[in-house]
Amino acid sequence: MGSGKRSLTTAAMVLACACAVLSAPGVAYASPTPGSTPTPTRTPTPSGSAGGAAAQDPQAIRKKKDLQAIRRKLDDLYHDAAVATDAYNAAEEKARRQSAQIVDLAQDIVKGQEKLDRLKDLAGAAARAQYRGGGLPPEAQLWLSRNPQEYLDGAGRVRQGQHATKGLLAEMARTQQDLEQYAKDASAQWQKLEANREAKAEAQKKIKKQIAAAEKLESQLQKEEKERLAKLEEEAAYKAQTAWLGSGVLTELNGKASVQGKKAVKYATDQIGKPYVWGAEGPKSFDCSGLTSQAWLSAGHGIPRTSQEQWKQLPHVDVKDMRPGDLIIYFDDASHVAMYIGDGAIVHAPRPGRTVTVAGAGSMPILGVVRPDA
Repeated sequence: MGSGKRSLTTAAMVLACACAVLSAPGVAYASPTPGSTPTPTRTPTPSGSAGGAAAQDPQAIRKKKDLQAIRRKLDDLYHDAAVATDAYNAAEEKARRQSAQIVDLAQDIVKGQEKLDRLKDLAGAAARAQYRGGGLPPEAQLWLSRNPQEYLDGAGRVRQGQHATKGLLAEMARTQQDLEQYAKDASAQWQKLEANREAKAEAQKKIKKQIAAAEKLESQLQKEEKERLAKLEEEAAYKAQTAWLGSGVLTELNGKASVQGKKAVKYATDQIGKPYVWGAEGPKSFDCSGLTSQAWLSAGHGIPRTSQEQWKQLPHVDVKDMRPGDLIIYFDDASHVAMYIGDGAIVHAPRPGRTVTVAGAGSMPILGVVRPDA
């Protein structure tokens, strides 16, 4: 990673150490110097945890348990919204492709009809020429001809014309069949388009429902409770990141970003601070896969739109082999994706209500890593 980007990551990590962690999920590691092994920062003692007087207060313990339950409920709601967002994005992508295919088929139908009209005109001209010959058999026309040699020369041209007419009729039949097939294909694509529009609308309803439920739950909390809830989220992310770093994984990471990978990382980190909006692909807002797909598109390499398709279609690499620019897929259902930027950090669009941010790569359950430019 370049010195400018390393400075950005280092600054984020210094901020993480000063504040314990970034906003959940947050960066939770010490700032490494080039060539050194990053050391996890000391896990902060949670407010009201063992060792403090508040830990002995049953009411404080109960409140913390209640907030933990709320945190898990919020995680579930936003996770379901993320899954629905992936379904929405997939349906949107399919609808775009099907719309383009329908347009192409419509153009093929127009061209085919124009071709058929020209063939009909040619066939009509051939029929009129045959009519002018009186429809008599060749022997009779030879008998009645005043100039037999002239007739024989003309007969050769007639035979050529007859062969051409047969080819013309065959071409008309093929063109007619093509037109019928185009019409069938267009009808099938239209039905698929309608089905995907329905799927998209259903996913949209679910997204709004899940986000509304999460926002309603959060709105019922007092300011103090929201602050404690934020600390619980930070602690959970910090604990996961510390455990990930404790596995020694970072000591094995020494991959250098490719030229395209550097461009993708720059694009993604340039979006830090922009809001998460489901279904968004920039430039003012992003969802998680909208950020990663646009980052790689800016690097000149198109990738699938959704996190699940990115997981399915892109080449997989071991976590120990990942390098800046690689994409980390999270959760068993591949419902979240982030971009690895080096030094144990990622940049991602977390969820509704949050902005594009730097976080610890191990702050969420990792499903695997994919490399767009493998």
